[in-house]
Amino acid sequence: MLTRWNEAIALIDEQLTQQVDVVELARLTLTSEYHFRRVFSVLAGMPVSEYIRRRRMSVAAADVLGGLPLEEVALRYAYGSVDGFRRAFTAVHGLTPEQARQPGATLRSQPRLRFHPIEGSTLMRHRVTALDPFRLVGAGTRIPLVYRGPNPAMIAFHRALPPSLADRLAGLGDMPEPGGPFSASSDFTEDRADGSEFHYLYGVATRRSAADLPGDLDVVEVPGHTWVVFEIEAESGFHAALQQAWADAFGEWFPSNPYRVVPAPEILAVTETSDDGEAGRGALWIAVERG
Repeated sequence: MLTRWNEAIALIDEQLTQQVDVVELARLTLTSEYHFRRVFSVLAGMPVSEYIRRRRMSVAAADVLGGLPLEEVALRYAYGSVDGFRRAFTAVHGLTPEQARQPGATLRSQPRLRFHPIEGSTLMRHRVTALDPFRLVGAGTRIPLVYRGPNPAMIAFHRALPPSLADRLAGLGDMPEPGGPFSASSDFTEDRADGSEFHYLYGVATRRSAADLPGDLDVVEVPGHTWVVFEIEAESGFHAALQQAWADAFGEWFPSNPYRVVPAPEILAVTETSDDGEAGRGALWIAVERG
């Protein structure tokens, strides 16, 4: 299956001088555009739009250094104006095309990606279950997406939660699973660019009517879906294990199984944790459909 993903990478390089059609890339990998974008961002560590821009500017640098007029270079790489090309070039290389032409200028290069075959050495505990429509209710906010390292906005949000919230949520949750309180992420931008905002909720699952839920809490409607539930357990390094669950799900499980993700909140539930936070159990819930 990863062979098709590498064919998609090759197609991106072939289309650097035109508008890259992500729908065509998804079709080549036998999946939906939504699934392609989501899996690509995890496998590559960046959205597909960012990878395309980096590759395009890496290749365009040769033409810039070769002395071609910037108007010609901009048109060659599918930019409608020199200003748009200059902004993209500067974002990738950290200097303008004019500065890049100066002696001693240092540029950056995005190598062509290659997805390597899955080794399959990790046994992933998971189950597939169907849930009727339900609601998420809890404290919510919009925070920026952070691909690497801690998310300061998320940390600040949790620190600011009132101590009474846990008891309120316990009284609102009425579903045995997904067990809460948990975190739920939804409403991402299409390309899930680093720094783009998404809706983040700390709450529980309920089948109460919206009218019966407190007006000061966020409510997210969740349609009926099939869900794949990845079980997470660690005797040490629990927070690292939670982060690794995302990488394992999209880097190993999805490329090896006949399912694809669908638009829905992505739920991460911690069911047990030690006093020092080093050990624990949890589950990652992702809505799917058969591919």
